Amino acid sequence: MNFDLNGAPTPCYVCDEAALEKNLKILSAVQERSGCRIILALKGFAMFSMFPLISKRLKGTAASSLYEAQLGFEKFGGEVHVYSPAYKDREFEKILDYADYISFNSFSQWKRFKPAISKHSKKKKIRCGIRINPEHSEVKIPIYDPCRRYSRLGVIENQFRNEDLEGISGLHFHTLCGLNADALERTLEVVEKKFGPYLRKMQWINFGGGHHLTKKDYDLNKINELITGFRKRYQVELYLEPAEGVALNSGVLVASVLDIVFNEVKIAILDTSAAAHMPDVMEMPYKPKILGAASKGHYPYHYKLAGLSCLAGDVIGDYSFPEPLQVGTKLVFLDMAHYTMVKNNTFNGIPLPSIAILKSGERKPRIIRQFNYEDYKNRLS
Repeated sequence: MNFDLNGAPTPCYVCDEAALEKNLKILSAVQERSGCRIILALKGFAMFSMFPLISKRLKGTAASSLYEAQLGFEKFGGEVHVYSPAYKDREFEKILDYADYISFNSFSQWKRFKPAISKHSKKKKIRCGIRINPEHSEVKIPIYDPCRRYSRLGVIENQFRNEDLEGISGLHFHTLCGLNADALERTLEVVEKKFGPYLRKMQWINFGGGHHLTKKDYDLNKINELITGFRKRYQVELYLEPAEGVALNSGVLVASVLDIVFNEVKIAILDTSAAAHMPDVMEMPYKPKILGAASKGHYPYHYKLAGLSCLAGDVIGDYSFPEPLQVGTKLVFLDMAHYTMVKNNTFNGIPLPSIAILKSGERKPRIIRQFNYEDYKNRLS
């Protein structure tokens, strides 16, 4: 990203149109080579001002709730795929108006809502699926592992009921989180071993998300081979639903230093917050990269960066800089497009960051949304 920092009021998410387009070209090539269909998982990236660009390349959206389904239907177009661990009676009728594909987390949910789907079929045919759990873990962090012990996500092999498949045309599994094609290869071996007979009865299969397709070291040849081979073996339409793979490295969070205090080390207090504006920093946890900074000890000036909230643990991490930080210094946190805007909050009444787009060929970000007291108040009662 090469842009004028003075054009971004802090804190501010800035999404780089050119970087996003670069990712989309990779995803488009995967679709073309393998014959799969890639849809955007809104749980990770739902910046609808970028939907006109994304919808040129991808086939639709993956939603996990009524509101996500409505957003995908109204703002993105294309196919709307919906999956939820459980559906609410009062919301399901509305979901039917937006969805093209619905995956159920259990056979009990499928049987419960099957009459409503049958009734709605007079208006629109909806293709239904069951989420399966192959009980094969690839994700090392338990909170992000859909196949962890006691997972509620998907039907395990010994609970799968062949007699209840009437009306089911697809299967859905999601086992990955930011992983390479080798993890998918191992997963497919288990899925085919446990659910092979059922796969042959299906018209479509959804491989879920977590495919790090646009990361530099991702094995694109491998995934193309895996998808092509799977489609040939089972004669099915095949879907991937990445979020991070779409928005990877396409946005930043710009923040400013408000104060510098000392308690054994220098602590820079910023106008952003790990707890409120980049919750994965605390949830995963991980330490985001900062443009021009490095780990402690690399450069001569060391600071612990902390957030604006009153939460004692609202700490982003330790960094070193080539020059001293000053009040007003702007810092650029990298790779802040996915799982930030969709998960941020107004804890402590801290305003949400502004949202901006850096158009291709421009240096000044265009501010498309700023938040105020009304946005905070309207989330409360």
